[in-house]
Amino acid sequence: MSGLDVMTFEPAPERYAWTFGGADPVARIRPGTVVRLFTEDCFNGRVRSERDLVSEVCQFPFLNPQTGPFYVEGAEVGDTLAVHFIEIEPARDWAASTTVPLFGALTATHLTALLHEPLPELVWIWELDRKARTCQFRARSGEFQVALPMDPMHGTVGVAPANLEVRSALVPDAFGGNMDTPEMRAGVTCYLGVNVEGALLSLGDGHARQGEGETCGVAVETAMNTVLAIELIKGRPCPWPRLESETHIMSTGSVRPLEDAFRIAQSDLVHWLVEDYGLEAMDAYQLVTQAVLAPLANVCDTNYTSVAKFPKQFLPPGEAMRGVDRHLRQLAADYRRGHS
Repeated sequence: MSGLDVMTFEPAPERYAWTFGGADPVARIRPGTVVRLFTEDCFNGRVRSERDLVSEVCQFPFLNPQTGPFYVEGAEVGDTLAVHFIEIEPARDWAASTTVPLFGALTATHLTALLHEPLPELVWIWELDRKARTCQFRARSGEFQVALPMDPMHGTVGVAPANLEVRSALVPDAFGGNMDTPEMRAGVTCYLGVNVEGALLSLGDGHARQGEGETCGVAVETAMNTVLAIELIKGRPCPWPRLESETHIMSTGSVRPLEDAFRIAQSDLVHWLVEDYGLEAMDAYQLVTQAVLAPLANVCDTNYTSVAKFPKQFLPPGEAMRGVDRHLRQLAADYRRGHS
């Protein structure tokens, strides 16, 4: 593993960030570095049994602790930060999910004001079998149980916002943040536009798995051991978070109402095909319309997040974001060879 720069970081309990922007960096990272880090779950590890109600053991707004922010050397406004996820692995053999009063897609909230009582506050503890790669669901009422496939991801990845803003780690927007897309899994590169010097990258909110939309507002929440590689694309802006896997390129949009989040993601994907693949805008619009997938990320957070997902097999000749994903995959392969 000669020449590969690897850094390990595990935050002390008092060093978590609760916002994007407004927090001092915990470490500096050079582009090309592989980072091994730990992230705590969205409850800061406090929901450990069915008796641990969020309203009693957690203190709002101190939810979604973020590991970071990391200052990326050389990152300037107008650049793009590329974050490639090499490994995302649960750090525990259990996870928690809950219902929270006045939160979720199928209940009254502070924005959807209704007269009925909030849904009950309940906790489910999921058993994680890291060898079998399963998450065990057990009904609270009755004997039903089923093992769902493990599909680890990060709900929250982002940089400091523009215009001196400080945003809660519960919010997704153009800076990234709490997007809650199951697409943010190992093997994927996330592109984030740099808004401040050093970018100030943070991440957290590990999910052992999550369905599209995160309907009740809470996934299978657990701490994560994550390995990622960092690179910088100089002079290339990225207006909204983008993702690239081996098979797809993806744009995201985060706002309310949901149809505008959909429009942002679809529009950004059209622009991406113009920028990197040389299509004329109306041709890109037509091609996207007929081939795109539109998975929902979340419909429960302060802003909703929609994803526009395009199969690479249908793309014209070209390379996304200057080919940095290919470079980061090579870094990931070099890291795995040294840690096999």
